[in-house]
Amino acid sequence: MSNMISSFFDRLTYRRAFSFWSKAARRAKKTDLSSLRTQQQQAYRLRGQLDELTHVADNRLGFPRVGSSAFPRPGGTDWAWRPQLWRGGLGQKGIAGAENRTELGDEITLFHDCKISELTLRQLRNSHQTDLAPYGLRMDVFRFDGSFLSLAIDLPQDACTGLEKRHIIKLNTIIETEKDIEIFGRLNVKHGPNTEQIVREIPLGGAETSAEFDLGYSDINEKRIERVWLDLIFESPEMNQVTIRDATLCRFPRAEI
Repeated sequence: MSNMISSFFDRLTYRRAFSFWSKAARRAKKTDLSSLRTQQQQAYRLRGQLDELTHVADNRLGFPRVGSSAFPRPGGTDWAWRPQLWRGGLGQKGIAGAENRTELGDEITLFHDCKISELTLRQLRNSHQTDLAPYGLRMDVFRFDGSFLSLAIDLPQDACTGLEKRHIIKLNTIIETEKDIEIFGRLNVKHGPNTEQIVREIPLGGAETSAEFDLGYSDINEKRIERVWLDLIFESPEMNQVTIRDATLCRFPRAEI
């Protein structure tokens, strides 16, 4: 009985609060400034709590499941990985005016040379039925006065273990853009004092796209590999919105001929 009474009063409180704020919103243009300032402060405090609730609810109730590393892998795959940004919540929901070397978690870093940053980054919860990644990344670019814009993805150390010239590293990604843009992937392999770079264009236009980096055409020293990272490079990004709904990497040996 007590639960029923509590539930009744909760619903009644919600209706009254919803009615109050609905009326306040409709009357905001005519409300005296003193009252409007008080309502503004109350609304900010209320919105902070509501944002926190919806953020937690999205994580707990949304699909795909947070932490998921599930995605298709070619036969013979001996290493596969989805970065944390697309796998779980980062805590920091968004960054406005993102500066050069802005870090998104421990694995992703933004690089650009804009004098004045008009870049906005936001992690979003994926909700499409076809999504396998729990989260995505949205990048809004307004005025852009720089010469380059890229996201660097640091691969974990186990990507280096056993890496050989016979391997292919494959990037699978789902990217949505507001207007056409060229995007390139550059795989960097540091071996000793040298860094080998392999560049591939990432074709857009489909639901999912991929790029393969064949190490057989590189001059890496297999015994001295120290670090591997991938740069996503965006050409002429001004006045565009780019949403990366998923990004995964896997490694498999080239087919023997």
